[in-house]
Amino acid sequence: MNYLASIGSYAVMVQEVFKKPTKWRIMKSLILKEIDELIYGSLGIIIFISFFIGAVVAIQTALNLTSPIIPRNLIGFATRQSVILEFAPTFVSVIMAGKVGSYITSSIGTMRVTEQIDALEVMGVNSLNYLVFPKIIAMLFYPFAIAISMYVGIFGGWFAGVFGGFLTSANFVEGLQMDFVPFHIAYAFIKTLIFAFVIATIPSYHGFYMKGGALEVGKASTTSFVWTSVVIIILNYLLTQLLLG
Repeated sequence: MNYLASIGSYAVMVQEVFKKPTKWRIMKSLILKEIDELIYGSLGIIIFISFFIGAVVAIQTALNLTSPIIPRNLIGFATRQSVILEFAPTFVSVIMAGKVGSYITSSIGTMRVTEQIDALEVMGVNSLNYLVFPKIIAMLFYPFAIAISMYVGIFGGWFAGVFGGFLTSANFVEGLQMDFVPFHIAYAFIKTLIFAFVIATIPSYHGFYMKGGALEVGKASTTSFVWTSVVIIILNYLLTQLLLG
């Protein structure tokens, strides 16, 4: 019953976010601030992780291609498929659930503890729209970060494969072009947009409705990361079955 009540209050929160909007003059600056914090501030860790994920995928694929009759361009093919279909949209989103989700929960939770949210409501401001809506809009730019992740991940695979002596650059590029399905890119971005909404709203829910003092802010951040990750993994399964099954 607690889970059903939480889902119900989460749905109510999402509805309230889009009611009684804040003035655009104020909202614009809030959105730009969140884009800087959530997207631009995360590019470093996204690029770092993506490069080494692509490199590891290429190396592991190369080490498992032991038969001489198997073409080496399969290394490029496997790297492309792994990075675009799974690692860039899903694995990076789980990392972002920790980095961005914890930031969202702790920032909103701190405002709840210090009664800043109560002050907003006393002034007649829709606090959910003021706090959560800019984060949702900022996370609409998340697919651009995932596009960079895809590029860097494939580049990492090329770097590890070529400089590790597993295959030539021409072999890798040939593998990248082999049996390419354009819908796989669309599938990855559809997943990314849905994950972006989850990353923006579930941590906001845990921060906004938390109770207690400063100690509970840390607990709420941990809880929000766990639930955001669980929802991302479940949605990943459902979307894969729905879009590719």
